[in-house]
This record gives sequence, structure tokens and C-alpha cells, in this order.
Amino acid sequence: MIMGIFAPDSGEILFQTGHQINKKKIGYLPEERGIYDNTPVLDTILYFANLKGMEMSLARTKAENWLKKLGLENFAQNKIEDLSKGMQQKVQFIISILHNPKLIVLDEVFSGLDPVNQDLFKEVIKELAAGGTTILLSSHRMSMVEELCDRIFMINQGRQVLYGDLEKIKDEFGVRKVRLLTDKPAYFRNKNKFYESEIDGLKVSFNLPVEISPAEFIKSLPADLNIEEVSILRPPLHEIFVAEVKGGTEDAG
Repeated sequence: MIMGIFAPDSGEILFQTGHQINKKKIGYLPEERGIYDNTPVLDTILYFANLKGMEMSLARTKAENWLKKLGLENFAQNKIEDLSKGMQQKVQFIISILHNPKLIVLDEVFSGLDPVNQDLFKEVIKELAAGGTTILLSSHRMSMVEELCDRIFMINQGRQVLYGDLEKIKDEFGVRKVRLLTDKPAYFRNKNKFYESEIDGLKVSFNLPVEISPAEFIKSLPADLNIEEVSILRPPLHEIFVAEVKGGTEDAG
């Protein structure tokens, strides 16, 4: 609906400022490829830039700069169909950001990318966000959501599951994990006074309820127990989502 692909039955789509969205100020990277296979890379980028109202000499300069930054400068005249999936994703990414949009919608933006290029995309996304661009990131990869997003909106079977500040949601979820590295992991076997625990080699993990702070738990441990390392972990977003939908079918966005 934001992109105008579907029309809402009623209502308006507004920024928080109360203004409607100018479609030319939106960048969009779809999950499915939305570029023409038999067209050269640079021509494809310039075509979409023209649709957004960019002046062609400026668009060409910026396109060449982005192709260089993303390692595609030697493929500017290659047809899209000759590129790998990762390269095609880079072209779509350039198209979505070239016109300095106020809002960028990225749908499964890391599809087809190797770890090196995933890091490159994350760097660019963070730079854009720091510069004031609003980015709507849709993904099933919870680790990426945790790393990049300030606020989350989770959907299960078309309905809202969670919405709000990511850090606040983690704080409110309740369960926290304390992980200890000790030379006596066997000490914790069958110790009913301790909370739910899991032993993995020399590491012992405990799930703590919200009413017990990690500091209180650590103080309850025997003074003569040799603890070499302590980690306090909040639950990952994937775990929170699964708990919220009680094992239902995942369809997060």
C-alpha cells in the first residue's frame, strides 16, 4: 500500500509528521527481482533514476560512484541476466537509494549475498539511517533485524504480534540468561536450588525469571566456586517471536 501496489480500502498513509508520502521520495527493493534481464546494468539504473525525476548527468555520476563502491564498476555494460544473484541484488539496491529517498523499503535485502557483501550492505544501511533516512526493513532473518533495527513490528498470520522499541521489548520479555565459564560444571548437575540450567563443556547457562536479577543470582553462588567468565544475555528476537506466537507458523515482517 505504501508503494501503491495495493490500494487501501479506506484511510490514508502518512508519515509521523502528518504528511502524505510522495512516491518519488520512496526507494524500494522488492524481494523478487524487479529489473529487466536483457538491459545493461548502467542503463537499467539510469532508467529507474529517470522515473524518479533525477537529472541524467547527476544520475550517471552517482550511479558510477555506487557501482564502484559496491564492486560493480567493471560490469556497467553487462546485461542483468549475465550477473550473479548477489550482483543483481546490488543493482537493485543502487536503484532503491540513488535518488536520495526519504523512505526506503527493503524486502529481504540480504538475499543472494555472501557474508562480505552482507556486511557492506549493513554498513550502507547504517550510514543512510544515521543521515536521517527512514528505512523499513522486512526480513525473516531475526539476527539481521536485531543488528539493524531500532523498532520492530512482528506479524504472525497477518496480525500484529509485537510492536515497539527493540531494547524495551527485550527488557519486558522477562527471561534472561546467565552463562558461566567454570572448571567445575559438574557442580551444577541436579542442583535443585538453581534455576533451569544447561551444561555445555565448561559452560553452564541459566534462564532467570524477571524477578531475579543476574547480580542476585551470582551472589547466591558458593564463594569457593571458581568462575572464570560471566556473560549476561537477553533472549534473541527469534526466541521472543516463537514464544509470543506459541509455536505458530512464523510470518514475521
